[in-house]
Amino acid sequence: MTTLVEHTFWMTNRRLKVLIKQPAFVVIMLVQPAIWLFLFGNLFRKVVELPGFGGGSYIDYIIPGVVAMTAVSSNMWSGMGVLEEIERGTMNRLLTTPIARGAIMNALVAEQALSTAVQVVAIYLLGLTAGASYPGGAVGLIVLLVAALLLGTIFSALSNTVGMLARQRETIIGINTLLLLPLTFLSSAFMASTLMPGWMRRIAEFNPVNWALDAGRAALRDDPDWGVALSRGGWLVALAAVMLVLSTRTFRAYQKSV
Repeated sequence: MTTLVEHTFWMTNRRLKVLIKQPAFVVIMLVQPAIWLFLFGNLFRKVVELPGFGGGSYIDYIIPGVVAMTAVSSNMWSGMGVLEEIERGTMNRLLTTPIARGAIMNALVAEQALSTAVQVVAIYLLGLTAGASYPGGAVGLIVLLVAALLLGTIFSALSNTVGMLARQRETIIGINTLLLLPLTFLSSAFMASTLMPGWMRRIAEFNPVNWALDAGRAALRDDPDWGVALSRGGWLVALAAVMLVLSTRTFRAYQKSV
C-alpha cells in the first residue's frame, strides 16, 4: 500500500507538471466557472420570487449548482488524458517500468481532483464577490467540496473507462455531450426540486449530481441537516468506489492486450 501511495504521488506530480505548462488551459479552467456563476446567476435570479421556491438569495442557491456542474464537466474529459498517453506510446512505456499499475490510473483521478478543488475554491471566492453568504461556514463549504470531489471521481473514472474501451475521442466527446446537460437539469442545480415536474423529481433521486447538491446544501444551511449530508455522501462514496474498481479492471484488460 505504501508503494502504491508513493507511486501515485509521483505519477500525479508528473501529470500536474504537464498541466501547469498549459497556461491557456489553466485560465479556461478558472474562467469557465465564473461564466456559469454570473451567467446563470443573473439569468435566473428572479426565480426565487416564484411561489414554492422558498425565497432567499439565488446566488446562495446557485453556488452548489455551479460547483456540481463544474465537477462533472471538468472530470468528464479525463479520458482524453488516457487517449493521449496511449497514442503517444507513453502508456506502453510506463507498463515496462516497475511502477504500481494502480498508480497510473489513480494519478489520472488525483489530477482531476486537484483541478476540481482549485475550481471549487475559485467559485467560493467569486460567490463572495457576488454577495453570496455561507451560513454553514467553513464546515459546510468543506462538505460541499468533498461532495464535488466524489462526484468528480465518479465521472473521471467513467471517462477513463470509456477512454480505455473505445480509444476514440469522438466517443468521449459524444458521451460528454449526452450526459452533461441532462444530468445537470435533471437535478436541483438551478431550480428548486419543489418546482420540478414529478417525473423529473423521481429521476433526480437516482442522479449522483443531485446527491452532491443535497449533501452540500444540507451542510450549508443555518441549521445543518447532517443526516441528509451523510446519507448522500455515503451514496457518492459507494458509487465512486464502484467506478474506480471498474476503471482499474478496464486498465488491467488493456494491459493484457498490449
